[in-house]
Amino acid sequence: MPKLPFPPPDAATRNAADELRRAWDEMLAQVASARDAIDDPALWPPMASPRNLAEGYRYVLGFLYGSLARGLGPTPENPYFVRAIQPLNRSTIDNADAIYLAAPIDGNFSYIIRGRAGDSRHWRGEAPITSGRKAPHYVIFEAPSGYSGDSGSLKEMKAGSRINCSMLDCTDLQVNADGSFEILLAPEKPEGYKGNFMLTRASRTRTHKDGSTETREYVTQMVMLRELFYDWANEDLLDLFIHRVDQLGQPSAPYTPALAAAQMRQIGKITRNQVHFWNEFYAITCEAYGDMNGDGQCFMPRNDFNKPNAASLATAGGMSTNIYCGGIYELAPDEALIMELHQPVEPYYIGFHLGNMWGESIEFGNAQSSLNAFQADREPDGVLRYVIAHQDPGIANWIDTTGHPEGYMSVRWAYPEKPKENWPWATAKVVKLAELDQHLPAHTRRVTPEERRAVIAMRQEHVQRRYRHH
Repeated sequence: MPKLPFPPPDAATRNAADELRRAWDEMLAQVASARDAIDDPALWPPMASPRNLAEGYRYVLGFLYGSLARGLGPTPENPYFVRAIQPLNRSTIDNADAIYLAAPIDGNFSYIIRGRAGDSRHWRGEAPITSGRKAPHYVIFEAPSGYSGDSGSLKEMKAGSRINCSMLDCTDLQVNADGSFEILLAPEKPEGYKGNFMLTRASRTRTHKDGSTETREYVTQMVMLRELFYDWANEDLLDLFIHRVDQLGQPSAPYTPALAAAQMRQIGKITRNQVHFWNEFYAITCEAYGDMNGDGQCFMPRNDFNKPNAASLATAGGMSTNIYCGGIYELAPDEALIMELHQPVEPYYIGFHLGNMWGESIEFGNAQSSLNAFQADREPDGVLRYVIAHQDPGIANWIDTTGHPEGYMSVRWAYPEKPKENWPWATAKVVKLAELDQHLPAHTRRVTPEERRAVIAMRQEHVQRRYRHH
């Protein structure tokens, strides 16, 4: 075969080629280490089965996909929002009602987010419109000093390791009459500034067990955004643009071998560390496979729910206005689980979702594996009653396992201001599927197969719109 008519590479080109090859090989080695977490018992995978193994490979590839978006995409100098979680990389027991977005920033500089929303009167406590396009039900911007799971170790969850420097949700967001809004993010608030503002540098003082104190400064590394959808048929995404104030209109620097090598190493490291961290989190922190701390209980109990927990590093972060509650269902083919959500103080948002044992949300576009308070039938006293089962019992509030014999149950209640008492809670009871009617109120709403198909069709359309390609 004839050779290309190129001169021999010079020293700089040879050095670049060698460095890029090393970075590529290191990235592949890290991805291989992530793959080991699918079936190496020392790395805390779920019990092997044909479906769990198949979904395990998808899970690892999903983290690789997310790492590629973070590693090759935006930078703190030229940020833009990428999907942190989506159907191609479900993880972390994700919320089926949410789109998760993230943009990297350096909190030592100032940034501006410009956005536009559909009709958002419900953000201000007014009744939502009954026709036409609406803004998402709930939106929250957060400015964390780190990304959960990037270290690859549960040690990152110790107190003081990272914080949210600030948060701003839609109940406080100033929005213009045309739906537009602007948010300034900066290490200090300008004197006299009256608009939407988020602090990107903050100090916290901690008191140690011996009484000594330690003050630490934290700098925001990214802007996280969650848009929660209630009325899936009529709520639309926000339009968003973010820029660093001193970089607007400036060209970016040319791509270099050093940057390419750094990105490859970052992609491999993030993929490996995220997979290892979350496997360990489910096994050790959630105690998904048995008691790990010797107290005779599991943080995520089987066919039951734990006590409500506020979002914190103890729950690997999460949305700062959420109260969480969770457990693991474990059902035979002829069993069903009846669960109830009680909320003495009405929250802004209530969502319930199933996940597989990898922490991936169970398919929610083509199956009713989740129901929020808008979608579900609700009791007159405010209780939400759901039936989890492998087969459709013809009940409107059925939650579909899609055949998974076990999986995570996750409840989220969003409170922009958390109640000091009377927190919400959840209960669960396993019954025989054939005896289900004996355990449900007579007024429980039934649905026909045609009505179920119409619901799934609506979900399919919404999910395509939510994750549309621009």
